[in-house]
Amino acid sequence: MNKIWSELNKTMQAQIKKKDTYKAGIETLFNLRNQLMDTLTSFNKELSREDFDAIPFINADGYHSKTIAYSLWHIFRIEDIVAHTLIGENEQVFFSGNYQERINSPIITTGNELVKRQIADFSKQLNMKELYSYIFEVKDSTEKIINSLSYEQTRKKVSEERKEQLKSLNVVSNDENAIWLIDYWCGKDIRGLIQMPFSRHWIMHIEASLRIKNKIHS
Repeated sequence: MNKIWSELNKTMQAQIKKKDTYKAGIETLFNLRNQLMDTLTSFNKELSREDFDAIPFINADGYHSKTIAYSLWHIFRIEDIVAHTLIGENEQVFFSGNYQERINSPIITTGNELVKRQIADFSKQLNMKELYSYIFEVKDSTEKIINSLSYEQTRKKVSEERKEQLKSLNVVSNDENAIWLIDYWCGKDIRGLIQMPFSRHWIMHIEASLRIKNKIHS
C-alpha cells in the first residue's frame, strides 16, 4: 500500500475515534481523498479510452482483476449510495443528476455482481466524460454531508427504516457477490462507514487501478 495514503488513513482512523481530535480527523480524511482524487484525475489525462476498458488480470483474485472504468464506477456508486441513502437520507446524485442516462450505464447497482468479461463489456459502454462528472459531484456532496456531522452523530448506526429504503431502491444486486453489502453497511455506525467506503475502499481500488495501468503500459 502507498505509504503516504496508508499513514493518512491510519491517522484519520485514530483521530475520528476521539471527540477532541474528531474535526482534525475529518481534515485528514479530506486531505487523503484529495490526494487519491489527484490520481484518478491523472488517469483521465494519461490514459486512452481503451486503457480504461483493459482487463489484463481477468483471471486473478483481487481488485486488480477489474478495469479502471469499472473501478471508478464501483467506488462512487458505493459512496453515493452510502452517503446519500444511508447517512444523508436524501436522493442519490446518480438519480438527481440523471446519471444513468448520461453515463450510458446498463445498470444502477454497485457492479459487484459483474465478473470477468461482463466487467469488460460493461466498461466499454460507459461515457467516461460523464462518469468523471459523476465522481466529482459525488465526492463534493459526500464531503458536505460529512462536514455537517457532529462527533456524536458518527456513533449512530443505520436505522432499520434506512435499510428498508436502501433495499427498495434496488441499487444493490440480489446476486450473492453483492447482496451482503446491505448487512455489511447497515451493521456499522457512521464512523465505520467513513472508515471504509469513504477512505479505505478508495485506496484499495485506486492501488489496483495503478497496477492495471502499470501492466498495460509496461
